[in-house]
Amino acid sequence: MLETGCDDVDKGFLKAGSPRTLLAAFLYFDVSFMVWVLLGPLGISIAHDLHLNAGQKGLLVATPVLAGALLRVVCGAFVDHFGPRRVAIAAQIFVIAGLALTWLIAPHSYGALFGVALVLGVAGASFAMALPLASAWYPPQYQGTALGIAGAGNSGTALAALFAPGLAALYGWVNVLGLATLPLTAVLIAFCFLSREPPKRPAGGGLVTWLPLLRSADCWALMFFYGVTFGGFVGLASFLTIYFNDQYGLAPAVAGTCTALVVFVGSFVRPVGGALADRFGGERTLSILYALAAVIFALIGFGLPTIWLAFPAFFLGMLVLGLGNGAVFQLVPTRFPTRVGILTGLVGMSGGVGGFYLASSLGAARQMTGSYGPGFLCFAMVAVAAFACVMVCRRRWTAGGDEMLTEAGASGAL
Repeated sequence: MLETGCDDVDKGFLKAGSPRTLLAAFLYFDVSFMVWVLLGPLGISIAHDLHLNAGQKGLLVATPVLAGALLRVVCGAFVDHFGPRRVAIAAQIFVIAGLALTWLIAPHSYGALFGVALVLGVAGASFAMALPLASAWYPPQYQGTALGIAGAGNSGTALAALFAPGLAALYGWVNVLGLATLPLTAVLIAFCFLSREPPKRPAGGGLVTWLPLLRSADCWALMFFYGVTFGGFVGLASFLTIYFNDQYGLAPAVAGTCTALVVFVGSFVRPVGGALADRFGGERTLSILYALAAVIFALIGFGLPTIWLAFPAFFLGMLVLGLGNGAVFQLVPTRFPTRVGILTGLVGMSGGVGGFYLASSLGAARQMTGSYGPGFLCFAMVAVAAFACVMVCRRRWTAGGDEMLTEAGASGAL
């Protein structure tokens, strides 16, 4: 009986939206995320070439994360005006051109790399295009699953960790930036053929439409929730290759492989997190996941002496964070059904800010104290705060004290 019910859900999902567009959104998201975090896997080679200390490495790999976070808000607003497909194509062309120019110029100074980081940040803003594109094609009962599938494109961070360190050793890190234009171009062509602009989308109203959202406690809660789950995910994806090399003496290629494995699990369980949130509720799912994250990262912060202990801990930690990413985005179209585009930008921005915080704080902790432990302990405390916040929201929403913006409510607020 249960198996028949699951088959009906699968068939209903396939018929409900546009599988071709969903595939295009996934591919676009995947290759964009691969490029977004590229400085992290290349960080060992760059640091050796430019003689960077731990603090400089942390700031450098965190900068594209922050740039992508801020640009997500801008792209979210563009999506509401022009549609996610058009904005996605324009952004991808910009990134390809920027990386090609970087390869030709071949910058070899610490300051010049921050310009490269800004170009990579545009790739990170892909979040604000891919998720609204997928969301607009599916009804409310399939939002968690659809957004989870599209969001599983964050597996691109694992591809960067898997291939970039070895390619940098063979061809140099500047040439790896040039090679990245090849998959970007291939996916852009596929995206143009596969994707379709959603038939219906809310009309954008400019920056003034943000004000009702920023006055909403629900908006800030969702931003905080994603700042922890996705911030933890992308911060670790950016920094773990450096961490494994520095903390446990792993060779760059081995460190990249270990990073890729833990990032893969965090990426591909994102649809599972969305489906669990569809089934049990986003608030209930998140409360469990935040409690687990707090315990796991506290253990890492107190110190794990060997890679054989650290790797399973990070594997479980990324599993929890990946599930949390899917669960948070089940709540976005549920709480704000008419403002998914700009909410995706705002919530996605907070996720990037969280990633910038984690990656930069780990480098700063190492530079100031000689240990990464304080950085992980602080992140564990942030997870505890998120657990407390989601419990408060769950009681308020259950009691009917929600702030979900309907079309009429949003218009009235303006």
